[in-house]
Amino acid sequence: MKERSYNIPIAIVSIAVPLVVVFLFFLKPPQLNLGLDLRLLPAFHAALNFTTALLLLAGYYCIRTGRRTIHKYCMITCFVLSCIFLTSYVVYHTFSPPTHFGGEGVIKYIYFFILITHISLSAIIIPLVLFTMTRALQDRFEIHKRIAKWTFPIWLYIAVTGVIVYAMLSPYYTY
Repeated sequence: MKERSYNIPIAIVSIAVPLVVVFLFFLKPPQLNLGLDLRLLPAFHAALNFTTALLLLAGYYCIRTGRRTIHKYCMITCFVLSCIFLTSYVVYHTFSPPTHFGGEGVIKYIYFFILITHISLSAIIIPLVLFTMTRALQDRFEIHKRIAKWTFPIWLYIAVTGVIVYAMLSPYYTY
């Protein structure tokens, strides 16, 4: 497929996903019993983010040391883990009430700074990852490398701050 044929689906996904997530914040969770304990999902999300961060670092190391195949598998696994995260995140926030941070003073400002940058960059990373991956899969490595210089640090920041947000918010989850 030509490059342009991927641009429209990437644009649609890049707009639709953040809109769905924003919509979830205004949706009142329905009172359904799914037969699952959704309270486990935030820890699962943190584990996915932690694993993604490790694989991003491993993939970076592999590409720097000439191990292209391992790099490719690390990045594809990061993509799959991020898709699992996003699906689970949507399920969790559809059926669970929001958890509010209860910290006071400076820590509250630190938390909100991390949270706001995490959320903002999460919307930006979607097209970056999709464009970076499609260019690699098309063997257009010069373009891939140019985009990846931006994608990698932003994706890593999101993965790491996802774990930090969970750690800071975990005392306030109702179990």
